[in-house]
Amino acid sequence: MDFNIKNKKISFVNSSILYIVPTPIGNLNDITYRAIGILKKVDYIIVENIHRASLLLKNFSINNVPLITLNAYNEHKKTNALLSILKKGQSIALISNAGTPVINDPGFYLIKCCKELNIRIIPLPGACAAITALTASGMNCNSFCYEGFLPKTHKKRINYLNMLEKEKRTLIFYESTHRILPSLKDMMMILGKDRNIVFARELTKIWETIYSTSIEELVFLIEENKICYKGEITLIVEGYNKSIPISSEALETFNLLKIKLSKKNTISLVSKIYNINRNLLYRYILKNNL
Repeated sequence: MDFNIKNKKISFVNSSILYIVPTPIGNLNDITYRAIGILKKVDYIIVENIHRASLLLKNFSINNVPLITLNAYNEHKKTNALLSILKKGQSIALISNAGTPVINDPGFYLIKCCKELNIRIIPLPGACAAITALTASGMNCNSFCYEGFLPKTHKKRINYLNMLEKEKRTLIFYESTHRILPSLKDMMMILGKDRNIVFARELTKIWETIYSTSIEELVFLIEENKICYKGEITLIVEGYNKSIPISSEALETFNLLKIKLSKKNTISLVSKIYNINRNLLYRYILKNNL
């Protein structure tokens, strides 16, 4: 199969196609008709975990397509065999346990090799926890950076967060249950205790949680077991903004006073109590629809 792009001829290997197919991150109804159709017609499906994939595929009556496991431990070892399949003109679909493949999941090396060999790659749109959480965060969605999982050790986390301290774009992280608290404490130390954060857990599932607060408050809620933090976690962190040094205490006071006072008088009073520039506070209130 050949394509001409600006007089440059690109030859794909036979009819070989590697499909990148997102799967639901929780709610099975989020899979697309196109994804189901492709998973039913390909010659092989690459999966992270046979058991988890089988449950998903069985739900959509996809029972006769052979499954091949690919994970962080065997990706390099198995890629040559997968390329051999593709070179024969057969098609393969790549899926992960949940969400869009390659985003903190295996498959990058295979895709890189396919690009080098001009094997056609067709990506499908679909579920992604990072983007799902971002859209509901109320933070800037026009300029953001996805950082995946923070390093596992305290020293490496601190070094990494130091690089992000002055990042003005909205930050997106994934985190695990057993590392959420130490990661948040390191964020509080480097990014500041008053930095706004959205805690999104088990997105699209019946026990979904999306909670907006400060990093300090979120640490308190987790330490006191006032919020469940088990399951798949996405953190959306407000970008750096030195011009608006507004503490959580000031915002709490604002929310209490505005019940009895006008917004104008409340802003004036809070700015005096906490020594905050009145215009900066006013712009912050407007920006965040408080």
